[in-house]
Amino acid sequence: MPLPLIPGSALSSDDEAALTDLYRRGTPANTLRAWESDLAYIAAWKQAVYARPLAWPEDETVALRFLLHHAEDLTGATGPARDAAEALIAQGLRRALTPPAPSTLDRRIASWRAFHRMRNLPSPFSAPLVQQARQKARKALARPRRPKSPRPVTREVLTALLASCDDSLRGIRDRSMLTLAFASGGRRRSEVTGLDLADVDLRPFKTRGLIWLRLLETKTTGKGDAPRLPLKGPAARALVHWIETTGLTDGPLFRPVSRSDRVLNRRLAPDALRVILRHRLALAGLPEDFATPHGLRAGFLTQAALDGAPLAAAMALSLHRSAVQAQRYYADVEISANPATDLLGE
Repeated sequence: MPLPLIPGSALSSDDEAALTDLYRRGTPANTLRAWESDLAYIAAWKQAVYARPLAWPEDETVALRFLLHHAEDLTGATGPARDAAEALIAQGLRRALTPPAPSTLDRRIASWRAFHRMRNLPSPFSAPLVQQARQKARKALARPRRPKSPRPVTREVLTALLASCDDSLRGIRDRSMLTLAFASGGRRRSEVTGLDLADVDLRPFKTRGLIWLRLLETKTTGKGDAPRLPLKGPAARALVHWIETTGLTDGPLFRPVSRSDRVLNRRLAPDALRVILRHRLALAGLPEDFATPHGLRAGFLTQAALDGAPLAAAMALSLHRSAVQAQRYYADVEISANPATDLLGE
């Protein structure tokens, strides 16, 4: 992605290239992909509405109109906002005429602000009128929170999934991936597929049944403070079984397995855990949309709450930065066991 850095600045071409490279190396891959997507969307919207490319810095009236165009349902509307939305839908950049989720709008605005910072320019979204309009848009678009997974993958569900894993290399790999993702704190898809053999410390396993995992980069931590997480019990044994059976010594930890049950010499795609989970749900007799990979993360916290584990202990593994966010999973469990729900008796 070509980052929108300062054109015609006092920087030399070498310094601009070095600065661009620094941004790429210092920014998580998921953020870079989001920036690329948001830049394409914003530029296409500006072209559709004004027939002009983006300006730096952008005018406040453009930022305000962007907010207004994304703060209403355009299904029965006519006019420039509807025309722009249809143009974006035709380009595959927008899904529907209904307004985007507040989180989506917030992310695109955050990206637009970031592009201004890269150019060392003030953002039009800092103007008082635009800030107030943004707050009103957020309230107007508010909707009930939807979970990222229809259901949490708790211990009971995970046990059913693992029962579908046979002794083939594919079954051994899937068992290891699912148990690792759950038991190490509810890891995200990219965190599991991004693991290398070098990130696994097997030395304490023989004496303590313990494995240490190093996560070089997560959504809440960077390479400079890569956390080490313990893996014990069935999850540790499943991981050791996968490594010993395949004879892997370096490179990616989890890899594709061919139809002839051979391990291929490349990394799994970042979305592989979703495909594996859907496959195992079907084999376990559950609907393929029963849960998403985030259900493993939600399931870890839900199971921790059901088992009475302190929230702080669960967060030490899940790596949640916000106790409020992690508490939501505990709240759902705790309120159902609240004695005040039984005031009328059985």
